[in-house]
Formats: sequence, C-alpha cells, structure tokens
Amino acid sequence: MGKITGFMDYDRKTSRETPPLDRIKNYREFHIPLSEEEQRKQGARCMDCGVPFCQSGMMMNGMVSGCPLNNLIPEWNDLIYTGNWSQAYNRLKRTNSFPEFTSRVCPAPCEAACTCGLHGDPVSIKENERAIIERAYEKGLAKAKPPAIRTGKKVAVIGSGPAGLAAADQLNKRGHTVTVFERSDRPGGLLMYGIPNMKLEKWVIERKIKIMEEEGVRFVTGADVGAAVKASKILKEYDRVILACGASNPRDIGVEGRDAKGIYFAVDYLKATTKSLLDSGLEDGNYISAKGKNVLVIGGGDTGNDCVGTAIRQGCASVVQLEMMPKPPVHRTENNTWPEWPKVLKVDYGQQEAEAVFGHDPRVYQTTVQSFLKDKEGKLTGAVIISLEPKADPATGRTQMVPVEGSAREIPADLVLIAAGFLGAQSYVAEAFGVELNPRTNVATEPGSYRTSAERVFTAGDMHRGQSLVVWAIREGREAAKAVDASLMGYTNLV
Repeated sequence: MGKITGFMDYDRKTSRETPPLDRIKNYREFHIPLSEEEQRKQGARCMDCGVPFCQSGMMMNGMVSGCPLNNLIPEWNDLIYTGNWSQAYNRLKRTNSFPEFTSRVCPAPCEAACTCGLHGDPVSIKENERAIIERAYEKGLAKAKPPAIRTGKKVAVIGSGPAGLAAADQLNKRGHTVTVFERSDRPGGLLMYGIPNMKLEKWVIERKIKIMEEEGVRFVTGADVGAAVKASKILKEYDRVILACGASNPRDIGVEGRDAKGIYFAVDYLKATTKSLLDSGLEDGNYISAKGKNVLVIGGGDTGNDCVGTAIRQGCASVVQLEMMPKPPVHRTENNTWPEWPKVLKVDYGQQEAEAVFGHDPRVYQTTVQSFLKDKEGKLTGAVIISLEPKADPATGRTQMVPVEGSAREIPADLVLIAAGFLGAQSYVAEAFGVELNPRTNVATEPGSYRTSAERVFTAGDMHRGQSLVVWAIREGREAAKAVDASLMGYTNLV
C-alpha cells in the first residue's frame, strides 16, 4: 500500500468531459484525461484492502459484484501511485486482454464494490486502468509480441467481438495458429458496430487488431460462416472451432402498427451510422437519419442511451426514451446493500445531452407502447403509449408491470428505435455446426464448460451466456481458450 492515508488525503477525481452542447457537434470521444500527477494521487486512494471486493467478480442476488476478470486492482493502483507504469501494465495485462476497451465501455462493477465507496467515493479504478494502457502504448510497452514457438494446431474463431478476440489472443499467445472469421466488413463485432464512436473511437479497435495481426492472428472479414462459408469446410480445415457470434436476435415489440415505415431495431440504426461515419464521414447518406424527426427510443439500457446520443448528434427535433420499470432511487435502498451492484439512478451521456438540448431528461418511466400510428401510405406518424404499475401476479407472487386503465395517450413519432435487448444466438450458425441450444436459445454446454454438443466445437461470450457486459465476454473468451488449449495439448498454462 503506497500511501496509507491516501483515501483520506485525496478526493476522487475523474477525467473532465467536453460540455454536452460542444461534444454533440461530432462523434469523437469527449473525456479529457487527468495529468500524470493527479492520476498518481487517484492510485494512492486505493486502500489495498485485506479482502478486495473490487476484484471478486462474485454474483450477488443475480448481479455481479466486482470485476468478472478478477483484475489485480490493488496491485496496479499501488504501482500507479509509485509511478511504476511498466509493472502496472504487466499486472493489468495478466488478467485483462483488452483494457483499452473495458476502460472506455465497462460500467465498472469494480468501483461499485470498492470499499472506499461504502462511506464515501470509490477509487477511480476505470480511469486508472485507462491511464495504464494508454501510457503503455505511448511508451512502446504494448507492441506486438509474436509467440516464439508454434504448436502446429489450428483454431477457427467464428465472430470477432470481445469474446472471439479474447479467445484468439490467448490461443495465439500459446502458439496455436488462429484464424478469426467475421461476417461484417470490419473486425470488432459489437465493439465496432454496436457501440457508437463517441463512446469507443474505432481507431482504438483498429490499433489492437493491427497488433494481433502482427502477432500472427489472421482475420477474414465478409465471411458469413454457416451461410456463405460452409461449416463443414471450417471443421475440415481446423482442429478446433470456437463459436463467438454474440446474442444477435433483437427482441421485438409485437403491437398493432409494428409494420409502419420508420421503425428500426437499435442495432441496425447504430451500425448504419457507425459504418457510414467510417466509410465516408456520413457523406454517403447510407444510414438512418434522425434529422428533424421526433424520435421514440424503446428501452432504457446502454443501447437506448446510445440511440439518444446518436439521434441528438443527427439533429433530431425531439427524443423520448421509454422505460418499463419504475424510476430508480438516487441512493441505495436498505435491501440493496454494498457490495451489491447499486440499483440507483444513472444519468448517462445521452441523457445529459438531451437535457442540454431540450431542457429535460428524455426518459419516461413505467411506460410502454400500446400501438404505433401510421398514415395511408404506411408511414409512421406517432405512437400510443400507456402507463404501467407494479402488481403481484396472483399465481406466482412475482411483481409484474401491468397497464394502468385510462392512461393511454398519443405522442408524435417519425422514427422509432427498439432497444429492448437480445434473445440469444442466431439459429443458422448453431444448425450449421450441429450444436444444441438451451431453452434461452443460447448454445448449450455443461455448467462451467465451454464445450458444445458437437465434437471439437466450443463456444464463448453472449452466444453462450446471453446478452451481457463486454468484460464478461472477455472472461468467457479467455476461459474458452483455456478449454480449447487443454483439449489440444492435454493441459493448459493459460491464465
């Protein structure tokens, strides 16, 4: 522990943000990092707890507490304080394949479990992580390090999202020859096209992909395995296969008027915007534009917030975001104690920007869509929304959100974006490889295993566990890599 009184001597500080009315003029990241001196003070705030909940990755009441990657957080916080950035990078990379991603997009369950947060402000772990990895790139510490020896074994990874990339990275380090197949035109999966540029600039992904290529990983884009590329061909050419295609089936809303023109899934909206931005700086017009439109976002999670932020940058006339559940409390309730994940009100960047532009938070709680309205040509003109209230189901006793009689009302809407989550793996990939699915339509494995029902085929990430966090996908990829390595070599020394 570098400074025994650090948590008392220094207040929590994080990177400054570009003001909302300035940052909505572009799609760039808007966080301004702390100085090295200030970042070292933030490292000093870590108490090096005897029981570091921050790195536990435990499930508590269905929610994760601490880092699922079991990052060695107290160790590298202390190394930041002492200015030993090189060793801090080594300890960070020990458990995390991609800190350049998680330090930008992870919701930081580590900070929610930080002991300093019990009676004050938690350590700025996420900021510290980003400082370590970016300094590692600046100092040449994160350069390519190809394996000295190759095993002669070949592994195909289907999907280049965080799980697929993590598996490929680990197996390549072990000396196996790895090829990653991606059906889109750029590798990165949801990192590339599911997360907006202002949240994760795509040069960050491209920088890491380039290093992985220099280390020997081969990327094949535009390869839709299970459709244009036959699964039988992959199985013939490779010793093992890892399916890491994500949870790609967006949850729909089956109400009257759903066929109106102007209703899209959020994933399609966000992907089209990012692709056009990368291809032409939005000059080609090949995206769904919210310019001058009344936008209705259905869904209150991270994806819904990303839609709000994107629509504002496109110049929408208004934006409303529907949340089915009640508005969370500002502070923890008595039945949501530390170190559980805090179920409290979160105001993300999209909501901040909506407040700056329109003067109010765009979210409407305990509300859902009853029907969509359209004109004679089938074009969307509005929506009928209805309030909800929590009531216990007489049969099960479980609380359900049910419509409030007489609360239906119309609102204008020219563009609807459905951000209601995802329902599991796309069936054509599973069928092509002959793997079984579980009742949740995820690829089935034994508990704690990554081996599927098909011989030599493994799985990882959202395709395996369902829609989840990037940090969970990275852990899944690393664990699947260990299972594949053990099956090829009879043992594994991957961590």
